[in-house]
Amino acid sequence: MTDRRHGGDKSTALPRRRFIGAAAALAGVAIAPGLMLFEFARGDAPAKGVSGKVRWGMLIDTTRCANGCTACVDACRRENGLGFGTRPTDAQWIRKVELKEVKSGRTQSAPVMCQHCAHPPCVDVCPTGASFRRADGIVLVDRHTCIGCRYCMMACPYKARSFVHENLTDQKPDVPRGKGTVEACTLCVHRVDRGREPACVEACRAARHEAIVFGDLNDPASTIARRIRERTTLQLRADLRLDTGVRYQGL
Repeated sequence: MTDRRHGGDKSTALPRRRFIGAAAALAGVAIAPGLMLFEFARGDAPAKGVSGKVRWGMLIDTTRCANGCTACVDACRRENGLGFGTRPTDAQWIRKVELKEVKSGRTQSAPVMCQHCAHPPCVDVCPTGASFRRADGIVLVDRHTCIGCRYCMMACPYKARSFVHENLTDQKPDVPRGKGTVEACTLCVHRVDRGREPACVEACRAARHEAIVFGDLNDPASTIARRIRERTTLQLRADLRLDTGVRYQGL
């Protein structure tokens, strides 16, 4: 038995890597012929400018988030081809959570999705490197190398990831998905890389709530950075020290 702590048997490591790489490539073809999953994320056009100088994030103002409104959830489903929750197996990348303060009885509504942590537990536990964090802070899953072990789902404290149980049809060209893989909110990376905002942000604005602000957390002049500086905000499960890219105001 080889000791993996010391690198294992190098004579078998290379063939094994080649086998895994070939299997992943074939899986990619089976999932979506002609499409390279998350080619935006790996430095191909149009994401060549991805840099650690930028950190994309969201600020959600729960005082402006209306109870019963599902504009952000519906927009996410349309944009990413997730279906509309009519089946138990339908994925949900963003969900509305209703909160009630015990003492006052005050209720609030807040959307919860992948928090795009600076120190993501899903990346730490992934055995293949399929879960990864881009230089600009967006956390993604490379479905070419995802083996469906679901360790990341167990590690995520926000219950933000879904597993694809069934074969998929009528997929969106910019958001290829695959049976047997894990997925979650991508901050609409295909839109962000083209200079647009995530679909949920636009939908919230169109519904005249404007509860979600998207922008560069590293830019002190950006709207999101300015509001976080000037107002009291928090991170969900801040005690875990994950440094989330999604912040909340009004909780």
